[in-house]
Amino acid sequence: MEFIADFHLHSKYSRATSQKMDFENLDKWAKIKGILVLGTGDFTHPLWLKEIKEKLESAEPGLFKLKKTNSQTRFILTTEVSCVYSKKGKQRKIHLIIFSPSVEICEKINNYLKLYGNLESDGRPTLNLDAKELTKIVLNISGDCLIVPAHIWTPWFSLFGSRSGFDSIEECFEEYSKYIFAGETGLSSDPKMNWRLSALDKITLISCSDAHSPSNIGREANVFNCELSYYEIVKAIKEKDKSKFLYTIEFYPEEGKYHYDGHRNCGVSFSPKETKKYNGICPVCGRPLTIGVLNRVEQLADRPEDFVPENAIPFKSLIPLEEIIADVLGQGAGTVEVEKQYKNLIEKFGNEFNVLINVPRSDLEAVTLPEIAEGIIRSREGKVFIEPGYDGVYGKIRIFQKGEQKNVLRQGTLF
Repeated sequence: MEFIADFHLHSKYSRATSQKMDFENLDKWAKIKGILVLGTGDFTHPLWLKEIKEKLESAEPGLFKLKKTNSQTRFILTTEVSCVYSKKGKQRKIHLIIFSPSVEICEKINNYLKLYGNLESDGRPTLNLDAKELTKIVLNISGDCLIVPAHIWTPWFSLFGSRSGFDSIEECFEEYSKYIFAGETGLSSDPKMNWRLSALDKITLISCSDAHSPSNIGREANVFNCELSYYEIVKAIKEKDKSKFLYTIEFYPEEGKYHYDGHRNCGVSFSPKETKKYNGICPVCGRPLTIGVLNRVEQLADRPEDFVPENAIPFKSLIPLEEIIADVLGQGAGTVEVEKQYKNLIEKFGNEFNVLINVPRSDLEAVTLPEIAEGIIRSREGKVFIEPGYDGVYGKIRIFQKGEQKNVLRQGTLF
């Protein structure tokens, strides 16, 4: 069966996360978005694992659902951990996603990991543990687990991060590299950027939301056509099977908050070419710039920009529906009118991904403003204007130019 999955998110027990990140709200928003399989996130946190056991029950092999409901949403046991350690004379900060097939295996993993950090302090715990050693520990507990380096390009906490990462999978994981079957592209990169590295051909690129609030789930996701089970999903990822792993859904990478180089406090945002001109130094404060994802990809790439590997899983770049509506109306996301238009489209067409991917223009125009329909089509076709994000500042994306927005507002009033 074909379904959408988002594996990486956080619970209410993670820092800077909405208190609405509980199973009831995740189930509600999974239906709104059109997601069938959702990661639990944070199974390393004792209180969240307690809620997992109290609120979820087994469904298909390795998947779970809300107890005493007929909900179709399925949960897969996942967590993200932060490995902070020294290796080869440099401090490393690597975030990893762990997939587990059962609660019992989660408990065994937690019993080991609590020796290396305080699991109660954060839903994404900080561990004084080498990423290779963590991989060894988890896979020794169960070979059915999957280890995926998270948001592999972000500067501060990732496999290839400019501030604390490595230059290759092998440098990080050594002899355990053969057990790294996938990597998460992160919001600031897309598969096209990753295809420039031939070294990544051997792994599968997955995309997830890393959501800290319910409405952000699915801003990146994965589309499968396989049996609904933990083992079949993991198998499709490991084998990079294009008949079962159909495509990923991507943020426009420029909208991610680490795409360009720069300094947030200085208001400096540079392309890699501009950074080179200034020798990597901020012209305002004189300190080294935070090197973003695009620059880091350029450093490691051994292929041209338009290269597509033969076995590459395709992708679709989309803009969240609420952002499209907000841009059309010239309002902020979350305003009354934006929410009204959003709910109208969800009620008419079932869920957000159906609206963004499948519904024809004529059907959209029949139930909403023609400019909103136009915005959705432009998003599908990549006809957007983007100011790239940098040093922790999200990029700004626009579908309409300012003159077009005025026309939209006038016609919207008539409508």
